[in-house]
Amino acid sequence: MTELVEQYPYLLPLLIFFGRIFDVTLGTLRIIFVSKGKRTIAPAIGFFEVFIWIVIISQILSHANDLISYLSYAAGYAAGTYAGMLIESKLAFGVLLYRVYTKESGAELVQMLSKDGFGATMIHGEGSVGKVDVVETVVARQQMKKVERVINNFDEHAFYVTEDVLTAQNGIFPKTANVFKRWRPGK
Repeated sequence: MTELVEQYPYLLPLLIFFGRIFDVTLGTLRIIFVSKGKRTIAPAIGFFEVFIWIVIISQILSHANDLISYLSYAAGYAAGTYAGMLIESKLAFGVLLYRVYTKESGAELVQMLSKDGFGATMIHGEGSVGKVDVVETVVARQQMKKVERVINNFDEHAFYVTEDVLTAQNGIFPKTANVFKRWRPGK
């Protein structure tokens, strides 16, 4: 590879830029998988992340006085961070807890969520502005827009928060396609 870079010096900044995009994207995904407890995928991603990083950093160190290489490294890092976040949002990997606070009848929201296949639990509470119903539901991240649409159709003034959930079991969850089936039409 050194001979190629010596012969075509304009390739080095491109190699560094795209290498950093791949390595930082993998790093972002690795962190997400670690936080979700995926013990088999995270180390494999980490291997490729570090391998790419070593190749890129060795090229930078062998051409230590090239400002364009430094800028390519920094730009690749920024672009890789963005790419990792974009991919993560498309994967919508994980489970969320929605906690909805409403002055309306929480039982009605529970019924609406149930009609769409989501389990929900309601608790009566006292807030700073009076009585409220608190409705909690645990959903796959792929279902975020659907749940938010149900909540907003029920009460456009409802206050809700979401939290990442590490594990969930023994609840009522709608069937969802796995990651690979979402992109294959006809299956």
